[in-house]
Amino acid sequence: MSGAQDPGALSYPLSAPAALEPPVELPELRQKCPVAQVTLPSGDTASLLTRYDDVRLALSDSRLSREGLSRPDAARIVASESGGIFNSPMARALNAEGHERWRRMVGKWFTARRMQALVPKIEATAERLLDGMLAHGHPADLVTHLAFPLPVFVICDMLGVPESDRDDFKRWSDVFLNLSKYTPSEMDAAHRDFAAYMSTLIAGKRTGPQDDLLSELIAATDAEGRPMSDGALAATGQALLLAGHETTAGFITTMVAVLLADRRRWERLLEDRSLIRSAVEEVLRFEPYAGFGMLRYVHEDTELPSGGALSRGTTVVCSMAAANRDTSAFEGADDMDPGRTPNVHLAFGAGAHSCLGQPLARIELQTVLGVLLRRLPTLDLAVDPADLRRVEGLVTTPLRELPVRW
Repeated sequence: MSGAQDPGALSYPLSAPAALEPPVELPELRQKCPVAQVTLPSGDTASLLTRYDDVRLALSDSRLSREGLSRPDAARIVASESGGIFNSPMARALNAEGHERWRRMVGKWFTARRMQALVPKIEATAERLLDGMLAHGHPADLVTHLAFPLPVFVICDMLGVPESDRDDFKRWSDVFLNLSKYTPSEMDAAHRDFAAYMSTLIAGKRTGPQDDLLSELIAATDAEGRPMSDGALAATGQALLLAGHETTAGFITTMVAVLLADRRRWERLLEDRSLIRSAVEEVLRFEPYAGFGMLRYVHEDTELPSGGALSRGTTVVCSMAAANRDTSAFEGADDMDPGRTPNVHLAFGAGAHSCLGQPLARIELQTVLGVLLRRLPTLDLAVDPADLRRVEGLVTTPLRELPVRW
C-alpha cells in the first residue's frame, strides 16, 4: 500500500549537488531502476518514474488519475489534514467539480490568441520593472526586481485580484508548497485562510463584476447551463494565483540563470532573436531540478513501456525533470541547445491534466527574454553559477536569488 513505510526506499525529493545541476541519482535510476520506491516527507511510500515514456504514460493514461490522490490509501506528501497541495481542500474542490467540465469552462480563457493579446501589457510591465532595477544599480537580484513581481502583476490583473495583497499570496503559497517547514496546524490554517480570502473576493465580484477572469467565470455556465460552484470558483482562483506567480517566477529565474551560466547561449540569442521561442522550450526541458514532479494514483494494474509494472493502489511520482533528460527521447539530452527542435518536453505535463496555464507561462517567458536581450545585452551573472542556491523543502525549487550585473 502507498501509505506503508519502506525503510529501504530512497528519501524523496532527491537533493542536487548544485542549483544548476540535477540530482546525481537520476541517470542510474533511469537506466537501472526506472520504477524506484521512494519515501515521501510524510513517511508514506510511492513509486518514482524517471524514464520519458513511463512518465508520459503515467501522466496521460486514464488508469492513473490525479483525483485518486484523495483516496485514503493514497500516499500523502506531508503529514497534515490537507495531505499536501495535491490532496488539499483546493484540489478536492476542483476534483469535485469534474475535471473535464472545469477545464472546458476555464480553458477557453487560456488560448494562445488570448495570451498573445497580453504581450503589450507584459512588455510594458517588464520595461517598468527593469527601469527600477537599472536605477538600483548592479549587482541586483533579478528575482526581487523582475522575476517575482512581473508574474504577480500579470496574474492579479487577469484574475481581478488586488496586487496590494501579494504579501498574503506569497505567505500562503510558501505554506502550500512547503514540505517540512510548517506544522500540520499551520498548513491547515493557511488553506482555510486562503480559501476564505478568495470566497470573500468572489462574493464581492458577484455584486460588482469587473473586466476580469473571475468575474467572467462567475457569470459563465457549462454546456448544460450550470454555473461553477462557489467552492470551485474559490479553488480556481487559488490554483491560478499559485501557479500564475510562483511557478512562472521560478521559470523566469531559472531561464536567465541557465542562459547566463554558459554565456555562449546568451550570445547566440543576441545574434539570432528568432531562437527566443525554441530557447524558452529548451530551458523548460533542460531545467536541472524542476521540483517534486506530479503525483498520480494507480486505479488498475499497469504495464509500463520500460517493462516495469505499477500495481493498483500505488501512488506514483512522475519526475518530469528526469524524463526531460532521458537520452532515449532527446539526443544530447544533457546539452542545452537553444535551437533544439522538435522538443516534446514534459515540463507542463501531458494528457488531460497538462498545465492549463502553459500558454500564459510561455508568453511571459518569451516576452521577458525578448525585453532582457534588447535592454540588457551585456547582462551577466554577478556570482559563480556554483554559488547559486535553491529554496529547499518546497514542492517547487526556485532559486533564492539571482545576482546579476550588466
